[in-house]
Amino acid sequence: ENTNNMTEFILRGLTQDRTVAKVCFLLFLLFYTTIIFGNLLIIMTIRTSDLLNSPMYFFLSYLSFVDISYSTVSAPKLIHDLLVEDRTISFVGCMAQLFGTHFFGCTEIFLLMVMAYDRCIAICKPLHYTSIVSPRVCGCLVAASGLGGFVHSLVQTLLVLQMPFCGTRNRMDHYFCDIYPLLALACADTYTISVSVAISSGVISLACFVVLAVSYTAILVSLRTHSSTERLKALYTCSSHITVVTLFFGPCIFIYLRPSTTFPADKVVSVFYTIITPMLNPFIYTLRNQEMKNSMKKLWSRTVKRSEK
Repeated sequence: ENTNNMTEFILRGLTQDRTVAKVCFLLFLLFYTTIIFGNLLIIMTIRTSDLLNSPMYFFLSYLSFVDISYSTVSAPKLIHDLLVEDRTISFVGCMAQLFGTHFFGCTEIFLLMVMAYDRCIAICKPLHYTSIVSPRVCGCLVAASGLGGFVHSLVQTLLVLQMPFCGTRNRMDHYFCDIYPLLALACADTYTISVSVAISSGVISLACFVVLAVSYTAILVSLRTHSSTERLKALYTCSSHITVVTLFFGPCIFIYLRPSTTFPADKVVSVFYTIITPMLNPFIYTLRNQEMKNSMKKLWSRTVKRSEK
């Protein structure tokens, strides 16, 4: 049978234990709510504040938008399936989820690289910063990140679509449609495709991580010539970025930079980059950023005054 005869997949989800599933339902509902409100708060704060008009905050607002979209691709389905017995997803819905996961995930990878580039220019070449990272350049970098994510996701989805699936092999040991669990269900040799996936997903993740590590190393080296106040401020900003990069890239490299095999731990590891990192980003970028905290206080004050009127 070819892929056109496969109508749906069955997702095994995170757990088969009903008691554990109910606890996970409450936990992930809280996580997803935090993702939505936390990242929306960052977007609203940046868009309404006159103080947060630097490229760094421009990129951060788009990162928050991507985080919301990225988690929305898989989290609502996960939360729903934790309370039901029927954990099916249509073939078309599965392909859409696969495309969305890789599109927003890869876009986030490129955005994190753009943010590292922005900080590198701001710290290493402060006198030329405004001319190098102009509003036009910022827009082009964001557009390029989205285009890169689209091309990557399209390639991944087309690789899966050319694989034949058998009607009886439709039980996927995962909580969302990802490429390796799908290849495990294919009724054909998947070696060539798994190598392509490792190159397109795993190598991209590893290469981007190395580039980011080199960028932040260059930043730390250049800080030696700055004053102690400037060093402290730059270190606070860069440490936030490094934390996000580590939480996001570590699990991605573990999942995709290997042959087409699946492990029970994959589902737990996937939670980190699909839910945990998007949830932590608002805290990482705000709790250690005085400008963001001051702008949020002003936004809250304006909101309270409007409600009192």
